[in-house]
Amino acid sequence: MRFKLAAFADEADGRISEQIKAMRDNGVDYLEIRGVDGENISDISLDKAREVRRQLDDAGLAVWSLGSPYGKTGICDDFSAHLGKFKHGLELAEVLGAKHIRMFSFYVPSDDAERYRDVVMSRLEQFICAAEGSGIILCHENEKGIYGDIASRCEEIHKEFPQLKAVFDPANFIQCGQDTKEAWEKLSAYVEYMHIKDATSDGSVVPAGKGTGNLPYLLEQYKGSVLTLEPHLSVFDGFDKLEAEEKTKMGYCYPSSRAAFDAAVNALKELI
Repeated sequence: MRFKLAAFADEADGRISEQIKAMRDNGVDYLEIRGVDGENISDISLDKAREVRRQLDDAGLAVWSLGSPYGKTGICDDFSAHLGKFKHGLELAEVLGAKHIRMFSFYVPSDDAERYRDVVMSRLEQFICAAEGSGIILCHENEKGIYGDIASRCEEIHKEFPQLKAVFDPANFIQCGQDTKEAWEKLSAYVEYMHIKDATSDGSVVPAGKGTGNLPYLLEQYKGSVLTLEPHLSVFDGFDKLEAEEKTKMGYCYPSSRAAFDAAVNALKELI
């Protein structure tokens, strides 16, 4: 298999010990770390990060990326404290051995996004400046409700800051009414890695290959190696804090978070 699998394993279980078990049982070697024993990754201490690193090292696993919430705040919210949290995240990434941080471009009014372009770019530039020299690759994820929700505005961001790479999330584009093939044409040159999350035309999240995200096409075109599973197939610990007002709809039903996680891994492996 030419792909290396990573996962938001907090979707299997909130406890890091059970996340490790789910990853090992499913042959997933890399963690996109987001929820840790009831805390968001951005809120854990450096001591906690060292303990998590020890557990992962002992299990032969590694952190691929911080699945952080940086940039997932309102464009009119105070930014200074948020920037401080981002700087703490750079320290966490170093402790955890992560070379990537996933981030966003701020919630903006859907009917007036362009008005906030300059503010968005200024804040992203401050993130980039703070990370300079750290060796950490910052990766912007397209997400519904933020400035970079559709391909054209994502492209604006990457042209402005070529050093800011892209996390390509097919389901998020579908939920914004954006065709994923068109998005790929615009953004493929900037893609650092992909999130594996598929959805149907009404926005309901489904296993990889079961929706309208054109996953087979995207995987053929993708020249990278790492795929991060972000199943969103069941309600898991911390899910209610990940999104703004409009919550993700789930198209399948599973008896537990772990069962949904296992199903997501199997669907991707079948697709590959």
